[in-house]
Amino acid sequence: MSVSCWLIIISIIIAFIILILFISKKMCDMAIKTEIAKKYSMLIFTPEQKEVMDKTDLEAIKWLEQNATEVEIISRDGLKLKGYEIKSKQKSNVWVIIVHGYMGRGSDMVKYVPYITNNNTYNSLIIDLRAHGKSEGEYIGMGWKDRYDLELWIDKILEENKTAIIILYGISMGAATVTMATGDNLQEQVKLVIADCGYTSVWDEFKVHLKKILHVLPFPLLYTASMMSKIYAGYGFKEASTVKQVRKSKTPTLFIHGTKDKFVPFSMLNKIYTNANCKKEKLEIDDAAHAESCSINPEKYWGTVQKFIKQYI
Repeated sequence: MSVSCWLIIISIIIAFIILILFISKKMCDMAIKTEIAKKYSMLIFTPEQKEVMDKTDLEAIKWLEQNATEVEIISRDGLKLKGYEIKSKQKSNVWVIIVHGYMGRGSDMVKYVPYITNNNTYNSLIIDLRAHGKSEGEYIGMGWKDRYDLELWIDKILEENKTAIIILYGISMGAATVTMATGDNLQEQVKLVIADCGYTSVWDEFKVHLKKILHVLPFPLLYTASMMSKIYAGYGFKEASTVKQVRKSKTPTLFIHGTKDKFVPFSMLNKIYTNANCKKEKLEIDDAAHAESCSINPEKYWGTVQKFIKQYI
């Protein structure tokens, strides 16, 4: 084969590699770079749905302004992170840290406050995860980076009240955040976790959506997108694993999932539950899609949640 043929082949290979890296960076940004991810995530909603969402969000923000105290911490990497403290109607040393999902914000969780705090008899702290709401950050932590932030929020509560009893409650990416945190040496004042529809790992979750949206196999794009995430966001998709973290967990955890969840597939529940090395229970809500369990069967959902809480506080 002539030198010119080899040069053409090498040039094609280099061009292909550059194209793959370019596409992978775009994929990475669409998934975890907050401004770009927000733009693409909103495409799935109709104008009517967006209008309802905006109205609901404004009402929730107004409620927070009237009933909560805005607080702040600085993350280990220097980001200003916002939270909202809501004190109980009666004096209590029980705190619930409430964690929202992907592309959400703390105000999304206002509607859960009366239920998770047993009609406001517990204190609550709703947080804006990094790169969400009022919190700073360019890249979404997908629970992996957020677990470190969560530990700082726990420290903040304990600085105010060393005898505090702490409950962690999260939905979707918030569920991944609280369960990933249990794999670290959480403060002993954290007595239990409630995780609603969390994913097994960031890799598994993005693999589902890569197939659903682009109809392509993980190789090579998911591998190279994970590499881009490692470079720009500080973590790879495979290392961000709930399953690996719960194997190290000692914190009692209630795992919840809707049987018709396709966004975070219902099958992920059993994989997480089986690997959890802690006192544990699981709650399956029939006919519930993603993050709909508490609205599909609120009596069973909140009844189970409160029963689980009372076992450990």
